[in-house]
Amino acid sequence: MTVKRAMCHILTRGLFLAILGGLAPILAPPASAQTAAGIEQAFAGSLTTMPSENLDVSGAFYVPVYSSVSMSQGKLRADFSVTLSVHNASETRPLVLKRIAYFDTGGKLVESYLKAPVALKPFSTIEVFVGAVDVRGGTGANFAVDWAATGEIAEPVVEALMIGSLGSGHYAFISQGRPLKMVGKN
Repeated sequence: MTVKRAMCHILTRGLFLAILGGLAPILAPPASAQTAAGIEQAFAGSLTTMPSENLDVSGAFYVPVYSSVSMSQGKLRADFSVTLSVHNASETRPLVLKRIAYFDTGGKLVESYLKAPVALKPFSTIEVFVGAVDVRGGTGANFAVDWAATGEIAEPVVEALMIGSLGSGHYAFISQGRPLKMVGKN
């Protein structure tokens, strides 16, 4: 009799935890996009004072991201959270981030994530998070990241991680930033 009662309590507790686990995504507040102040506060440990020297080296990255992807011949849409990571690959110099901007499929600015330039410590990282419920970017969203440094520096590493699910399927993929270089007339 005691074993039956114990098994019943174990099954009841397991069922309760399974139901609670299934409700967690519904009951939890949705993750949303960060703000400029939120990024600077969240990554204060990655930041350093702005260099006083001239910023003689600069560059920009274009990062394609996907807050939504059409599936099943366009009949279904999967929404993804996006985490943009900007890594200072230099071991010795700070990397100045001048702009982190998020654009939608039509090229319209959705959000600008820096109020003013910030300097990343050597080998440090800063991230921008866009929650899966924020589909303002659409299927052709992108980030533009402008950076600068006081002299020769290792090129930053910029990439985005997309994570989402549709039904019982879970998806994750990475999009690497591409340095913007002018092309055309020689």
